[in-house]
Amino acid sequence: MGTLVGHILPGFFFFALGLWHLFNHIKLFSLHPKTYISCTWFPLSKPRYFEPLLIIIGSSLSISVELFLGQKNHQPFDPSDGTIPSNHLHNFEHSCISLTFITYAAFAIIFDKIRPMAHRDLLNLIAALAFAQQLFLFHFHSSDHTGVEGHYHLLLQLVVFVSLVTTLLGISLPSSFLVSFVRSLSISFQGIWLMSMACMLWTPSLVPKDCFLHTEEGKHTIRCSSVKALHRAISLVNILFSWFLVGVTISSMWFYILLQRIYGEKIEYCELRTKDSKDIEIMMTMVEVHDAESQKRVKLLA
Repeated sequence: MGTLVGHILPGFFFFALGLWHLFNHIKLFSLHPKTYISCTWFPLSKPRYFEPLLIIIGSSLSISVELFLGQKNHQPFDPSDGTIPSNHLHNFEHSCISLTFITYAAFAIIFDKIRPMAHRDLLNLIAALAFAQQLFLFHFHSSDHTGVEGHYHLLLQLVVFVSLVTTLLGISLPSSFLVSFVRSLSISFQGIWLMSMACMLWTPSLVPKDCFLHTEEGKHTIRCSSVKALHRAISLVNILFSWFLVGVTISSMWFYILLQRIYGEKIEYCELRTKDSKDIEIMMTMVEVHDAESQKRVKLLA
C-alpha cells in the first residue's frame, strides 16, 4: 500500500472476494431459505480450496512487495544497525494485516480437513480478529494520515468496522441471511473504497480545487492551500462516499432480485377448498357410486 498500485490490487481483491461471497450467500439462501446456514468461505468442486489458497497467495505477495520487492535494497531494515527505519514502519503494519488473513485462510483449510468441534465458530472468530487487526492498524497508523488522505482512511475504518461486527454476529446468528449479506457487501465495499482512494489520491487531475500533490518522506500526499479548501475537499470525499453507498445498495438489491429469479425456491400452489366445495365433492362421489351400482343391476336382470 501507500501507492496507486498498492491500493488498486488489494482493493480489487476485496471487491472480488466480497462479490463472490455475496453471490454464494444469495444462491444458498434462495435454494434453501428454511435451512440456510452461512458459510465463512465457499469451496469449489476443483480445486476445493481455491478461495483460501488465493487469500494465502495474494497476502504472501503483498508481504513480499511491502518488505522486500518494493524496497530499494530489497530488505526493510537499516543496513547500519538492523533496526526498522521510521519510513518503513507502515510496511510492517500492512504486512501484519496480510499475515492475519494468511492465518485465517490456513485454518480454513486445516479445519475443513480435520473438522474439530465448533470449527465454524472458531473460523469466524479468526476472520473477526483479522478485521480487528486491520481496523487497529489503520486507526493507529504510523503514517500521519491527516487532511484529505486521513478522511479517506477514516471512512475506510467505518467499513472495516461493519465487516468486524457482522463477522462476530455470524458466530451467534449463523442462520441470519441479513448478517451474511451485509458482511459480504462490506467486504466488497472495502475494495471499492480502496480503489477509489487510489484514483483520487494519486491522480493529479482528480485532486480537489486549491489542493495539490506533495511529496513527504518519499510518499505522495495531498495538501491544501487553505482551511477553506481543506474543508471543501473533505466535503467532496463525503459526497463521493455517499454516492458509492447508494450505488452499492442499488446494485446489491438488483443482484439479489436477479439471483432470486434464477435460483429461487419454486413454490407449488394448490386450490383451497371450502367446506361447501368438499360437500359437493362428496355428493358427486356418492352419485357416481350409485350410478355404477344401478348399471350392474341392469346387467344382472338382462
